[in-house]
Amino acid sequence: MSTPSPWRPPPPHIAIVGGGLAGLAAASILVGRNLRITLFEARPRLGGRASSFTDPASGELVDNCQHVSMACCTNLDDFCRRVGASHLFRREPAVVFLGLDGRLSRLQAGRLPAPFHLAGSFLKATYLTWPEKLRVAWGLACLRSKKGDRPGESFADWLLRHGQTVRTINLYWATVLVSALNERLDQMDVGHARKVFLDGFLRNRVGFQMEIPLAPLGELYGTRLEEWLAEKGVTVRLTTGVRTVDLDDEGSVAGLTLRSGETVAADFVVLAVPFDRVLALMPPALVARVPELAKIDALRASPITGVHLWFDRPVCPLDHVAIVGRLVQWVFNHTALQGRTATADGGQYLQLVISAAYDLLPLDNAAILDAVLAELSEIWPAVRDAKLVRSRVVTEHGATFAVRPGVDALRPPQRTPVDGLFLAGDWTDTGWPATMEGAVRSGYRAAEGVLADLGTPFHLVLPDLPAGRLARWLL
Repeated sequence: MSTPSPWRPPPPHIAIVGGGLAGLAAASILVGRNLRITLFEARPRLGGRASSFTDPASGELVDNCQHVSMACCTNLDDFCRRVGASHLFRREPAVVFLGLDGRLSRLQAGRLPAPFHLAGSFLKATYLTWPEKLRVAWGLACLRSKKGDRPGESFADWLLRHGQTVRTINLYWATVLVSALNERLDQMDVGHARKVFLDGFLRNRVGFQMEIPLAPLGELYGTRLEEWLAEKGVTVRLTTGVRTVDLDDEGSVAGLTLRSGETVAADFVVLAVPFDRVLALMPPALVARVPELAKIDALRASPITGVHLWFDRPVCPLDHVAIVGRLVQWVFNHTALQGRTATADGGQYLQLVISAAYDLLPLDNAAILDAVLAELSEIWPAVRDAKLVRSRVVTEHGATFAVRPGVDALRPPQRTPVDGLFLAGDWTDTGWPATMEGAVRSGYRAAEGVLADLGTPFHLVLPDLPAGRLARWLL
């Protein structure tokens, strides 16, 4: 007579709400640890804001807005390697800027060590005069110290106090920061601006280099991730909205109630949703009991507008370019980057990015398109002779959280006072601005909390790129 096998409890169940990068990062880092993982996403696709839609004319995936990474984004790089997508990015050794006079400048590392590795190419920039370059250099030198910071001060005011002019602010500081942080300088937190320049450009020789995706975001973070997660045993439930987080009699997490009325038991819940959805998923009694969570309600969003243009012929001679001092901030040539054309016979497909697009919100798409085409015609006269085969304007009103002065005081940690409940999202306290790197870090930190509570603590968040020896001393 055989001896019956001893009963073993099922592995802990982790419910992740939200299929954006934060939720995907949490799920990816928890696989292979003897856990049951279910990811719930209300929409019919994964990827969150880093997603695509199907172009009805061509049937191709078209990104809502171009997303790029930088070499300093160590955890996003780790995530892409983990899920087998790192080969779908192209690293650019130089950032190309197009000045108002039509001349190009390339920011690339020279022979000097960090933080002076970019000095040679910066001094060759054509869109600033020599006195203006000296002013910018002084501003960068002042930025390394927090001693002169004033609580509640915007970065625009900080710049004026540190010797910058309206012209250097518009042509240099805004060109870099508005697209990096998706906020206007007069509404931007000084600390977040400092983070971009010090960690992105000065501490490490390669940190500034861009990583440009060679495939649509819907493929990178959508279909490919769905297949990868399924192979790893993660249950992905698309078009499945969550109504509320459920608590037990002791006030700990018990699971979820879905919009359909179905209840799902869970040992841990990771809420990886936009900040403006968090409180709606919490039981009112919980919000009243944990007043610090109410600070989330004070966060605000910042918009991005993406403009998609399909021309019957090539009009842009570059793969990508940052536009200095104009409405359009970036142009990405998807014909060169991804091999996609306007028609079966050829042509060119461009994607344009306008960050912190507050001024465009009152305009209709036709007015935005007219303004963009007028600007492109000034930059590249070939636009005037080309036929616009089709176009698409996409404005994401809540593209990122707004990095307003003092915003970090509103950003909660990933661990909440409720046992078993964690938050994830670039808007949580990650030490990073509203970026894909911040989203991945938040997912990793939420996963660290889950593992710690299970008695298997593990450090998952990777460190920043190492600072050069001279950079460590000077910065």
